[in-house]
Amino acid sequence: MTRTVHEANEALFHVREMPYGVARSTAAEAELARITADGPVEARAYALFVLVESYVWGNEVTKAYLPFTQLLRWWDEHPEHFDEQDTHSLFWSFKWMVGNLMDFPAVPAAQIERTLDDMERRYAVAGNGMNAVTMSRFQWARARGTQDTATAYEAWVATPRDDFSQCEACEPGDRAAYLFDAGRLDEGIRLLEQVLAGSPECATEPGDMLSRLQLAYLETGDVDKAAATHRRGLRHLDNGVSMEGPQGRHIEFLARTGNVERAVTRIVEHQDHLVSADSPRDRWAFLLSVGTATSLLAAEHGERPVALREVPASTVAGLDAWVRAQALEIAAAFDARNGTDATTRRTEEVWASTPTLLPVSLSVLGATETDLPVAVTNPRPTVPAGTARSVATGGPADISALVADTASAFETDAVQADDAAALVAHAEALSTDDPAGAAGVYQRAAARFEADGALDQAGFALAEAAQLAAAEQDVEGALAAFPRAVALLRAGGVAPAYRSPVVRAYARLTARAGTAGAGLAAVDKALAEAASGPAEGAVSATEEERAARERRELLDTRARLLAALGEHERASSAAEAVAEEYARAGDLGGAAHAFWLAGTTRAGAGDLEGAAPALESALDGFRLAHDQASRALVGNELVGVLRRLGRDDEAGQVAEAVSRR
Repeated sequence: MTRTVHEANEALFHVREMPYGVARSTAAEAELARITADGPVEARAYALFVLVESYVWGNEVTKAYLPFTQLLRWWDEHPEHFDEQDTHSLFWSFKWMVGNLMDFPAVPAAQIERTLDDMERRYAVAGNGMNAVTMSRFQWARARGTQDTATAYEAWVATPRDDFSQCEACEPGDRAAYLFDAGRLDEGIRLLEQVLAGSPECATEPGDMLSRLQLAYLETGDVDKAAATHRRGLRHLDNGVSMEGPQGRHIEFLARTGNVERAVTRIVEHQDHLVSADSPRDRWAFLLSVGTATSLLAAEHGERPVALREVPASTVAGLDAWVRAQALEIAAAFDARNGTDATTRRTEEVWASTPTLLPVSLSVLGATETDLPVAVTNPRPTVPAGTARSVATGGPADISALVADTASAFETDAVQADDAAALVAHAEALSTDDPAGAAGVYQRAAARFEADGALDQAGFALAEAAQLAAAEQDVEGALAAFPRAVALLRAGGVAPAYRSPVVRAYARLTARAGTAGAGLAAVDKALAEAASGPAEGAVSATEEERAARERRELLDTRARLLAALGEHERASSAAEAVAEEYARAGDLGGAAHAFWLAGTTRAGAGDLEGAAPALESALDGFRLAHDQASRALVGNELVGVLRRLGRDDEAGQVAEAVSRR
């Protein structure tokens, strides 16, 4: 029976709610095939657009061209089947095709130029504004490095904005990128500062523009703005969209500001971008920035080892040579397609220039006396039963409930006098708009609490400082502060169940910093301490339940640390075991996440047959827990695994099931 237009559109709407990835693309393919075969014809334009959109944002841009041409043909043959939104989507998708196909050197220049000409003709016939057309022509000129690039830029910015212009967050970033490359530094800075004051957001912004602005501030010698922009930019990179260019620019920033450890750490953390990216252009942009960084690092740290999985280099100097060869190879492919030498020339010019260096301190916390003994004869534990800690989830600080008699407001003179409770209130007020400043105030409060003998409160305040510092990329400071916080909590008489969230926050950070072994030791110690706690009956049922929950969380963290250490079999076995514990306790979400870890770990180790059932368990768990967002992400992984196993029919069934909730 043919579905109604409403039913078909609703199904497509649910596909669009899925996160981008292979499961969404598979579901979109299935919906288009069903509508093409059975109707309704009024939904076909929408189905074609949903598939184009899924491919474009799901890292399969080159696949999008076929449904895009089918969409154009459908418009030519049956414009009556396009409503207002379908029509807008058709013309909007032209920008994706022109802009994204430029990023693949295998796409012939003639195809891009034909698409550009067709875009301009169709826009004119439809009576659309021409801003998107002039922008696309500028992008093509800039990609080829032709002499008319500057003229094309001026033509674009002089064309009035219309319904098909870049969004108000993206356009300034695109303009500033050109201005900075053209040496119009002050103009680019003014543009971005004005736009950023309004807090614009979209899929890639403000992360992209902030990554460029931090480097511009290096050129002008503005240390404070450079540091603040770097921190702000990092907060906008973890948004579910690959950000190879911005990630590379942050690595370059760290190398140019003397933050050697952080630069090397981020290279290792984002090493996958060295070998793969959303497009060859994105990979080239990442390599270009990393090449600038490795050149600087190799001068004094060339023999420093780097742990890379797929790159045939074991030192910074070796990585530098490999990065340069790879970037030039990609550049040559673009030049062959474009008929110019612009990409190779730009690559060589960037690396031949002398980058501006500017020492910038990115530390948030002061030195933490990790070796200073904690010894107070009369600690005053004041931890209320059942109180939740923000460090358990890694969220913003909120420890007012842990501090006896903390005022809801504070006086400036009290803060200046180092009144601990007022300092905590001050830190809470700062945490949203100035997390770096809040971290320092929490650290100051912790010192005051410790001096007063309130070790429990000192420990929690220092833990909040460490968590904020970690979020602000002061990993070294946070790694020093977390163990000290745990020691203060232990000395302050805080029960293991309340220390556990702090231990877990520390452990997660060690995995991120490449020192998961230290985190594993801390978790094992916490588990041993929990096992030797009060005998049953000595605490309330609520406390017993909390202790059991924290034990599961520690076991889950332990499995994740084993995975970070590359111990795949132990990690997946540990994850499956704790998943069963979560399930017995009725925590379906916890069980699903643990099964997800087991499946991902097995897939990473090449055990696809073992990964599939674990991911299926995670998928079912998230369904029962009504967590559609996580379910869809697991669906992407499971569809990918099933396809690699040659089980395409099952992959299609999974994608369809996820799209239908």
